Amino acid sequence: MREQDAAPRRIVVGVDGSPASVDALRWAVGQAHAVGADVEAVTAWLHPSAPGWSGHPDDEEFGAAIAHKILDNAVAEVSGPGRPVRIATRVVKGGAVAALLAAARGAELLVVGSRGFGGFSGALLGSVGQHCVQHAPCPVVVVRHDAP
Repeated sequence: MREQDAAPRRIVVGVDGSPASVDALRWAVGQAHAVGADVEAVTAWLHPSAPGWSGHPDDEEFGAAIAHKILDNAVAEVSGPGRPVRIATRVVKGGAVAALLAAARGAELLVVGSRGFGGFSGALLGSVGQHCVQHAPCPVVVVRHDAP
């Protein structure tokens, strides 16, 4: 097989806008640059739900728009105009674990932050990271955010 026929190397990273996820994206970009891979940055979102509340049809567009904004801001924060690697972005409606595990199929690496916005602030590893470490179809790197 010739080199140009091979599928491009791909590193998937989960981004929720938390400091750890932005650090994970930054790490993934550096790793992709070092090994000649592309980065696929994935943000997942869920429609808010409550018993007896179905929401407004425009809520879906609003939720997706917020997710796109979070992802775009993170990509802008970690890369300048001379971006060293290609960063593809994808916003997925659904749970973060399912979205990341699906995106990681065929990837050489999945990168997640040590914890996002949910859960217990003292936990060393959030629930999304824990599930990804246990069930990903590829190696997983967990990037910890160290506050200054």
